[in-house]
Amino acid sequence: MPEPLAPPIGFVFGGGGVLGAYEVGMARAVLHAGIRPDLVVGTSIGAFNGAAVAARPTEEVADRLVELWASEEARTVYGDSLPRQLGRFARRTHLHSPAPLRRLLERELGDVTTFADLPVPFQCCAASIERAAEHWFSAGPLVDAVLASAAVPGLLPPVHLGEEHFIDGGIVNSVPVGRAVELGARTVFVMQVGRVERPLRPPRRPWEVAQVAFEVARRHRFARELREAPPEVTVHVLPTGGGSPRDDSPLSYRNLAAARARIERAYRASCAYLEAMG
Repeated sequence: MPEPLAPPIGFVFGGGGVLGAYEVGMARAVLHAGIRPDLVVGTSIGAFNGAAVAARPTEEVADRLVELWASEEARTVYGDSLPRQLGRFARRTHLHSPAPLRRLLERELGDVTTFADLPVPFQCCAASIERAAEHWFSAGPLVDAVLASAAVPGLLPPVHLGEEHFIDGGIVNSVPVGRAVELGARTVFVMQVGRVERPLRPPRRPWEVAQVAFEVARRHRFARELREAPPEVTVHVLPTGGGSPRDDSPLSYRNLAAARARIERAYRASCAYLEAMG
């Protein structure tokens, strides 16, 4: 286990779709080392991973997440047939129904669980359409907030809560280090999906244009928040252990087959990182 860490300890779970499996390996390593969070923040798939850890901040939750990420139920989230996807997209604005994701969240987090029920303070980020602004959920029903944070435009519909519609928090704050610092964290562990580790190149194919534009935006904010962290705050960006070119495929969000391998790579790399901390 690393040397004593300055509290409060914050866990940050970034966005990244199916690549969120890397975060499970990182969380497993940190919890295995005996490190427990005093606060947790998350965005998109990181909202789900983060909520699960905030609900049960022990190594057992990592074991459960490993099982879940490799399960048939997880595959149903984006499991519609191509004709059904195209039919829905032609009539509406999204390819997939949110129902499978809601069922999974209600089973794992509890259908009536609120933020106040969590043993560790938790917040998750979504983007408000009407205000064109970052929004942080910290109270009220937990599942609704996580659904809003993970509502990827084009894949899932916006989530209507109150007078606003919310979409994926990665649009406005993909790796929310700054939020953890604002909430008082002195030691921050960042669980991320690995894209910030890989070189970014100009797009060569039409579908890469939006990917590269989004990466420029997310990396710019992440780098800025790392630079702006006060000197008394220590930020640890945990490693994935190496990714794959297939991670950036536009269809990677549907492929959960590699989840266990990603979890194991990140777990081993993060264990080595924590050991090196002394």
